[in-house]
Amino acid sequence: MTPRASWPRQRLGRVARTVGGSGFPPEYQGSSEGDLPFAKVSDIRRKGNEFGITTAANYISRTQARLLGARIVPAGSVVFPKVGAALLGNARALTLRDCLIDNNMMGVVPRAGDPRYWLYLLSVIDLAELSPSGPLPYVSESQIRDIRVSLPPLEEQRRIAKFLDMQCAKIDRILKVRRQQLNLLGERETSRVFAAISGMNEQGERKFSGLGWLGVVPREWAILSVSSQFEVLLGKMLNQERTRGDHLRPYLRNINVQWDQINTDDLLEMDFPPHERSRYEVQAGDLLICEGGQPGRSAIWDGRIEEIYYQKALHRARSRGRSSVRWLFYCLRAATALDVFAVEGNTTTIGHLTGEQLRAHRFPFPDRNVQDRLVGELDAAAVAARHAQVAIKKQFELLTERRQALITAAVTGKIDVATAGEVDV
Repeated sequence: MTPRASWPRQRLGRVARTVGGSGFPPEYQGSSEGDLPFAKVSDIRRKGNEFGITTAANYISRTQARLLGARIVPAGSVVFPKVGAALLGNARALTLRDCLIDNNMMGVVPRAGDPRYWLYLLSVIDLAELSPSGPLPYVSESQIRDIRVSLPPLEEQRRIAKFLDMQCAKIDRILKVRRQQLNLLGERETSRVFAAISGMNEQGERKFSGLGWLGVVPREWAILSVSSQFEVLLGKMLNQERTRGDHLRPYLRNINVQWDQINTDDLLEMDFPPHERSRYEVQAGDLLICEGGQPGRSAIWDGRIEEIYYQKALHRARSRGRSSVRWLFYCLRAATALDVFAVEGNTTTIGHLTGEQLRAHRFPFPDRNVQDRLVGELDAAAVAARHAQVAIKKQFELLTERRQALITAAVTGKIDVATAGEVDV
């Protein structure tokens, strides 16, 4: 190995050039054939691009590229997001063929060296640290060209790239298994919830529920509308005037409500005069249901804040006494997993679950003691599954950190790849 101290450290702009992305007008988009793939940020993770950019959702001809004034990114370049939230993810991809990139991306074209070494070298640079402070993160071509990089001799670059290819592949295989385990836990939860709300394991005769997605249920179970069991009301409409006033109070938004949890770290305030409070106040035990985003996503408010309200993007379901909000939560969980609301919507309502739709929607509602028993079983299984998910996610984080640390050590010469051999992961 060439000693690390002898690796020349220089401006990236001396050993590579940058290529900015091009505007991609809608009228040029939509073609799956052409001379050049026109890559967007989403194409970095596109199926078929696991080892580098070879395909994209959109293609154009070289003639169209000239008309657009688009700069071709040659094979062997490293491309990445240069603006917005995607920049913070620090995704990198090697181009395996000539392509174009849109104006949310940038490319680095090495003048010399091993392309895969360059991919690893650039992957250890945190672009968020280069971004100016402000609401929209971004980096410029001049900032990238000013980065100082260390380049060992070509043969050393190839050894490092080969070593990292082997070691990262091993880690990636383990990460893939962990992803599959997480997916399996999610699938098992969906199966458990569906079995419970359909009474699959209950004894006795069965009947058709009248709901195609649900199938048969125990004969004695009632199929009732949500409105017959719960008061369902939409939250307060937000406008600029209501962000000011003498009665500002915190309120919950769609983004605060995730599956079975409510995040209160970033609450906003709106004016709720005294005469509106009973209408829009959220009480402990109320079920909050998302109207849009992921229609049906819901969680029960636990009362951690004494006085809180909710916005129009949410429905509030409050039990009329017979049925459990926790049972309704699981009914919504199953229906959402099966895309029931999207399938049953029309072209004007897909993407939103209106109050009228939610109130009219029918679910199985057995006697309360049956609801409580099945909810108790589902909750216990959910706790065990959550513990397993936490453990797997922790392993995932540690493996991801290990992968990045290994790349950093190799491209900075902190480990001798010629003698490192197999690395324990």
